Amino acid sequence: MKLLVAVPVFNERQYVRRVLRQIGKYAPDVLVIDDGSTDGTSAILAQLRATDRIALVRHPENRGYGQSMISAFAWAAQHGYDWVLTMDCDEQHEPRRIPAFVRAAAADDADIISGSRYLSQEAGDQPPADRRSINETITELLNSTLGLSLTDSFCGFKAYRVAALAKLHLTIPGYAFPMQFWVQAVAAGLRIVEIPVKLIYKDATRHFGGLLDDPSARLAHYLQVFLREMERVRTTPVPAARPLLPLLPEPAGCCQ
Repeated sequence: MKLLVAVPVFNERQYVRRVLRQIGKYAPDVLVIDDGSTDGTSAILAQLRATDRIALVRHPENRGYGQSMISAFAWAAQHGYDWVLTMDCDEQHEPRRIPAFVRAAAADDADIISGSRYLSQEAGDQPPADRRSINETITELLNSTLGLSLTDSFCGFKAYRVAALAKLHLTIPGYAFPMQFWVQAVAAGLRIVEIPVKLIYKDATRHFGGLLDDPSARLAHYLQVFLREMERVRTTPVPAARPLLPLLPEPAGCCQ
């Protein structure tokens, strides 16, 4: 099984060096998607790329979390990976959990292996109240309308079968990306399992930016994207298969 670990990064100067070194203990192939960082993160990544086995895609400006995911999926497909595992760069996802995802992928009974912070029996941090409330609301909505049994719809610590991603047409660039992803994953018949990961919040003051910092506006935005995607899938079914075309020029260098 050929696995790529993809790490979306935006202004993570405080964490990026430490996180990438930890990931390297568990996975040899690492791709960083630098989403237009402006805080010095890009310079650190350039240094790491010169000395470590790290591939890099850099968006010239901040395009959003969803676009970073889309770029990672396309890169994994273009470079022949079987699975792509995504994790954040703020020390809220533990690299030591990577082997658990690998074991779940090796079982070969899932296309999406989704980390859940609410399955773990380990003591964890308390999330900000608005984030927990919105996660619960959206998770209940997805379960009731899509026939899922998720416990955590927003965790970004996930492994995806690259061949299965070819059935999706993902276009949402921002934080509402999961709303489109879950609808399309169900429409395409992808097999989904959850595995436990630890609930960690290093910095409760981190924010989304703009109107999305208002929890009511954020929830309304998520619902709008979800309803629009449900209608789109209902009227235009997701194709059975499609190539993951490159969204960016091929980056120099390769971690294979």
